[in-house]
Amino acid sequence: MLAHIDENRSLWAARAAPREPLPPLRGERDADVVIIGGGFTGMSAAYHLAQRHPHRKIVLLEARRIANGGSGRNGGLMLNWVNGVEPGDPGRAAAIWRATKAGIDLVEGIIREHALDVRWRRDGTLSVHTRSAGLDEAAREVEALRAEGLPLQVLDGSALPARLRLAGALGATFDPTSGHLDGVSFLEALLPVVRGLGVDVYEGTPALRVTEGSTCRVDTPEGAVRAGAVVLATNAYTPRLGYFKDRLFPLFAHVVATAPRPEAEWAARGWAPGVAGFDDDLDRIAYGCMTTEGEVVFGGGHNAAYGYGFGGATAWRAEADYGAVHRRLLQYMPAAADVPVAHRWTGPVALTWNRICAMGVRGDHQNVYYALGYSGHGVTLANLAGRVLADLYDKDDAAWRGLPFYQGPMAWMPPEPARWLGYHMVTALTGKSPRKRGVKH
Repeated sequence: MLAHIDENRSLWAARAAPREPLPPLRGERDADVVIIGGGFTGMSAAYHLAQRHPHRKIVLLEARRIANGGSGRNGGLMLNWVNGVEPGDPGRAAAIWRATKAGIDLVEGIIREHALDVRWRRDGTLSVHTRSAGLDEAAREVEALRAEGLPLQVLDGSALPARLRLAGALGATFDPTSGHLDGVSFLEALLPVVRGLGVDVYEGTPALRVTEGSTCRVDTPEGAVRAGAVVLATNAYTPRLGYFKDRLFPLFAHVVATAPRPEAEWAARGWAPGVAGFDDDLDRIAYGCMTTEGEVVFGGGHNAAYGYGFGGATAWRAEADYGAVHRRLLQYMPAAADVPVAHRWTGPVALTWNRICAMGVRGDHQNVYYALGYSGHGVTLANLAGRVLADLYDKDDAAWRGLPFYQGPMAWMPPEPARWLGYHMVTALTGKSPRKRGVKH
């Protein structure tokens, strides 16, 4: 069932308040730091750098509008953990969990400090188990992590339906510190704060090339910025600037959102209050969240829920099978069959080969900063990245050393056409994503 749909406009963008775009950069100018990208990473970096260095000139360049990319076209889940990592011991796992929780704490702290009008919730999410062996393993892991002070709990088949009734779910791990964030409402609310801190923000200003040196130069269609440091906050779009072309894999995720329904109606259908969202343990991971207005946002669960464009394209131009995504939602929640789909969209995700994101600094002059490859956990990790990059810029980054994303090595990926053929062969022949299970770290 479909309501009237504005094609490929996310729910988050559709309900954003109208705003006149900021003017593009015209002419040449000098700065201390130039940030390329106006999503979570770029805006977070701008915020933290400007707070610490009020007298330094910071310029942010956004190719289209703030939150245009994956930050405004994601599934809304704000989760802990780093994709691709299977910690070797509970202490190591606890350190990684606390690092990502710090990212969620940063988002909440900014919202509360500046009294931002943002659609968000932080009442916990579920990692659903569909295999008994996986549930047993989760119970052992959670017991060890609780001994490290983590507030996780396992819900078995008798306790889970009181929170979330999903067909085929045997149990779940509940994390009370995670939640949901409407990225467009957050970044639009943060924009005047960042500008008030002295950051010059230009929309409609794509970066065309970066020339490195002791002073870097970023050329745009109508101007240029010279700065002592550059922040690459472009995630899936980064290879277009010539960086990490053989390390990043831009993938498209297709997402649907239902029309809103009251809390009591969703409870009758099996989604109780107090659960912001869930993900599952399948190879084609499915995920969903409940917005503060009562829409269910859902993605994944099927090969058709993802797509790869030849050459690492960052604009999806093929027809997406949103029907397959919706059918997967109804397999989990048959009682939602009478709730129409009101929005459907496609957003870019940047994967690394091992699914571990990377945050670091590079270049002959060690003045090109980057954070990318969030592999599906970008709502949390990209907001954390601004803090990490600011610490790297200040050479005060000891807190992050030893974590898997810090100066993380990104494995080589084969060039085209091998990459395109490999992706489609794996998904067609196995029915599975090239999703990597966690590696020991």
